[in-house]
Amino acid sequence: MATTRSVKLGPDEDGNVLVTRDDRVACFGSAGPICTQDAFYKDCRGGWIQPGAVNAHTHIYSGLAPLGMPPPEEEPESFLQILERVWWRLDRALDEASLRASARYYVSQALLAGTTTLIDHQESPGFIEGSLDVLADACQELGIRAVLCYGATERNGGREEARRGLAECRRFIETNRRPLVRGVVGLHASFTVSNETIQEAGELCRELDTVLHVHMAEDMADVWDARKRGYHGPLERLLDLKALPRGSILAHGVHLTREEVRRISDLGVWLVQNPRSNRNNAVGYPSRLDESRRVALGTDGYPADMRAEAAVLFEEAARRGEAESVVARRLKGGAVLAGERFGMSFDPLAEGGAADAAVFTDTGVRHVVVGGRLVVEDGRLVTADQDAIREEAAAQAAALWERMKRL
Repeated sequence: MATTRSVKLGPDEDGNVLVTRDDRVACFGSAGPICTQDAFYKDCRGGWIQPGAVNAHTHIYSGLAPLGMPPPEEEPESFLQILERVWWRLDRALDEASLRASARYYVSQALLAGTTTLIDHQESPGFIEGSLDVLADACQELGIRAVLCYGATERNGGREEARRGLAECRRFIETNRRPLVRGVVGLHASFTVSNETIQEAGELCRELDTVLHVHMAEDMADVWDARKRGYHGPLERLLDLKALPRGSILAHGVHLTREEVRRISDLGVWLVQNPRSNRNNAVGYPSRLDESRRVALGTDGYPADMRAEAAVLFEEAARRGEAESVVARRLKGGAVLAGERFGMSFDPLAEGGAADAAVFTDTGVRHVVVGGRLVVEDGRLVTADQDAIREEAAAQAAALWERMKRL
């Protein structure tokens, strides 16, 4: 299916019709004068037209993990050991070819799940310079919105590694011209960087008028590290070093206090909950996020199926007695967050807003439109060869697992 700048979907089971012009919504709702003046592009009976889902924190570089990643030789006994024996080995083994295959596979699966925006946090110590272009090219070609950063860290090569990571953020923000992609500044987590690196990240945010994306209090290791450095916790450390401009994105927040969450909300900073990852890594549940209305939902590298993530969110919340209405707000937070970064409305599907939508059915996703472009039609990716993407991903995954064994 050729790229189109005008898409018409509907009517769906509720009688709604979506009409797009260029990259914006021209009309959404029950059939009216604007919606009925042209023939509909795609019949949506049996489905429901909804805003595309937003994955507010993920790691595209982990996209090959479902394709047979071997378990660690020694079973991890702590969160830090999970990082050291699994994810930090994976990111060190990445090269340009494997990152490209991971990006194309992850993005294709996200679109097929009805996710139209990814807010990503990239880490590949062996391939820093140019890594964000690899991700951005895959996102633009396949047709998904993305907010990208490189998570600067000192855990492998000290301060020089961190400088290279921040330089990659700068280079990308200053040179990116892709309509579907934006850049921000990234740090891995405060416990992997020095005060000097945090200060430099804050200065870069101010210079480029952008925000910071960083892991925050995912595990108590982050809190203990900040306390060893003389701070109450990682939040106080980043604030003291002037590295959290309004609109910044803090992933996890599991071990923040109620007072800290309220302060984050007052500062206009986002928190992103990642239920599947938190449960799998046994780091705990962020039970104090109800103190903020600026909370979104992410997957932390899990596949970008936001309905699956939401199901775990409600399951975990119910076990802890959290009100369903409070938790439900987090499903809409990602659209507001994405709207801030792209400078347009994402939710609801209103006239003039982003033309990002998916037709969800009881069994899956039928059609997906991003920026007014039809990218999934009748459950098939139409912007690239889906089978070729899978084949390349499988081949690169096998080579990646071999490199991991040698680390």
